[in-house]
Amino acid sequence: MKSDPTLWLLARSSGLVAYALLTASVLAGLIVKARPLGTSVRPAAVVDIHRFLALLGLGALVLHGAALVLDDAVDIGLAALLVPGASPYRPLATALGVLAAELMVLIYLSFSQRRRIGPKAWRALHWFTYLVFVLATVHGLAAGTDSGRTWALALYGAAVGAVLGAVAWRLLVPPTQGGARHGQNRDRQVAL
Repeated sequence: MKSDPTLWLLARSSGLVAYALLTASVLAGLIVKARPLGTSVRPAAVVDIHRFLALLGLGALVLHGAALVLDDAVDIGLAALLVPGASPYRPLATALGVLAAELMVLIYLSFSQRRRIGPKAWRALHWFTYLVFVLATVHGLAAGTDSGRTWALALYGAAVGAVLGAVAWRLLVPPTQGGARHGQNRDRQVAL
């Protein structure tokens, strides 16, 4: 008897959606700081979008994990979602995804703790977002069953290209008239 592929399709698609939302959240965070669109974009509005995208990404991530646990195509238990290396399916690639997910949760929770931990510690923790993005990219390419397909490679390539382009913009282009780089303008301190 052939098993129902619904959960496997949900696991794959929710993983890709989580990755796309992570990418969009990283880009929104970079836009807040670098302001490539000039002063016409209110930083507070972009921060709200940044946080909302991160929250949606976490929701897609939970769906991804739940679908993997419930699907019988691969034996992935709850422990494999929480302990890096506990998965029998592509252990290293899956471990990178687990680490990325755990760091993503920690960084998201830090939004509400910013005043308690202080802006310096919060910014230092937020730098791990780049590591999350790299780990998620490697996880998707190494563990994803669709990662060899042209459309999936295009998705990963576009995501990496967009993030690298935004980082380059942030590093190379002088700040807009509204403020100086590296936290001298209060609006620009909101996100990395």
